[in-house]
Amino acid sequence: MSYRMQSFFNLKKPDSFIEGEIAENGSAEQAVEAASQSFDRWKKTPPQERSRILRKVGDIMLDHRVRLANIMTGEMGKTRKDGLAEVAYSSGFFHWFSGEAERLYNSQLRSPDGDKTIHYLKAPVGPCGLITPWNFPLAMPARKIAAALAAGCSLVLKPAAECPMSALFTAFACREAGIPPGVVNVILGDAKTVGETLLDSPKIKKISFTGSTEVGIYLYERSAKTLKKLSLELGGNAPVIIFDDADIDLAVEQAVIAKFRNNGQSCVAANRIFVQESVHDAFAEKFTAAVKKLKVGDPADPETDLTDTLHSSVLEKVPKHIEDALKNGAKALLKGSRPFEPTILSEAAPEMLICREETFGPAVPLIRFSEESDAFGMANDTPYGLASYLFTQSLKRARRAMDELQFGIIGINDGLPSSPSLSFGGVKKSGLGREGGPAGIDEYLVEKCVSLRSWQAEPQPQAQSGR
Repeated sequence: MSYRMQSFFNLKKPDSFIEGEIAENGSAEQAVEAASQSFDRWKKTPPQERSRILRKVGDIMLDHRVRLANIMTGEMGKTRKDGLAEVAYSSGFFHWFSGEAERLYNSQLRSPDGDKTIHYLKAPVGPCGLITPWNFPLAMPARKIAAALAAGCSLVLKPAAECPMSALFTAFACREAGIPPGVVNVILGDAKTVGETLLDSPKIKKISFTGSTEVGIYLYERSAKTLKKLSLELGGNAPVIIFDDADIDLAVEQAVIAKFRNNGQSCVAANRIFVQESVHDAFAEKFTAAVKKLKVGDPADPETDLTDTLHSSVLEKVPKHIEDALKNGAKALLKGSRPFEPTILSEAAPEMLICREETFGPAVPLIRFSEESDAFGMANDTPYGLASYLFTQSLKRARRAMDELQFGIIGINDGLPSSPSLSFGGVKKSGLGREGGPAGIDEYLVEKCVSLRSWQAEPQPQAQSGR
């Protein structure tokens, strides 16, 4: 594997990875052991040094931005545009957590007892198991790895089988930046075998997973045996609500981004668009016109907006959702002849499959509503609660939406709220915990509480007289 990595990236050092640091299938125990043995050394590395190394990792990613974009195009068909944006996004997590590593503040309180102080100390949770999906093959590992390393944790990463090279490059960047051997370990192999090893090992103290709700629930159940700390970023069914006082041109522009970024293959992709009746037709016309301008084609072409390569699961689900909607009364304003081409359906209804399930592809329904309460009610009528979007020029309405919408992320007049400085995560069946932002590092820390009673100094022996 070291030779393959060296050959692919044309590295100068053929020994960029030590034996066992990248483990093949069947070596999960070896990777866990490496993370366990290296943990104590890494957690004792001064925060300022961890900060310096993490910033260097982000810089290395930016230095290789074109190469990394090409890797993602080759692995999962991501367009060159999206790939370059993902490199910048991924490096941003290492830069963000570089700063967070130096801001792990402890606190102290005076006890009511008077002669005691209470100290609250933050410590790394321990070796972590990270499991990432295929749709953002660089950003998802980066978001987890950067937070874990900033906190002082070692880790074992299991990337998606479709996208090993993006994860391997991240490990390479970590090693080149100065992270010691054994701290960052990558396992390539059978997901079930690796996952069970991470779940069953008492040496792994935390699991961070991004993927389906069904798998997340399984991980939740299995991790109970060893009482691991968990972060679960799971499925979504993101609504977009467009009110009659919205800036329609802005709403169209941002809705296109929210829906069609990465061909809709995103857990925060707009899955249902609710439009108030008085502006429905105007929005639908402008939205359709904007989507028609998107270029569908070869992802390696710098001008391509939508790739002609979709994941196999999406290829099956998109036609199924479109067919069900049309059969139950929806009308096609734009109909792709193939699953990777955009489809816009008007006169959709909440009971249709495309509204109830996460499509994860470039097909989207438009649903009319009349009253604000109707919009909020339909938007919340889902077991998922990851991202939501709202377009209005009313501050009062925006504030009401903050209270009413049952989602972990709310974009107000913003179709792309994702950022390294944003705490990313959901509620309900969309998961537990947060990634990125001020809360991201806390997921990899535990708190120690120390009650310290003051004591009198021991009496000093009196000096002997010279007489």
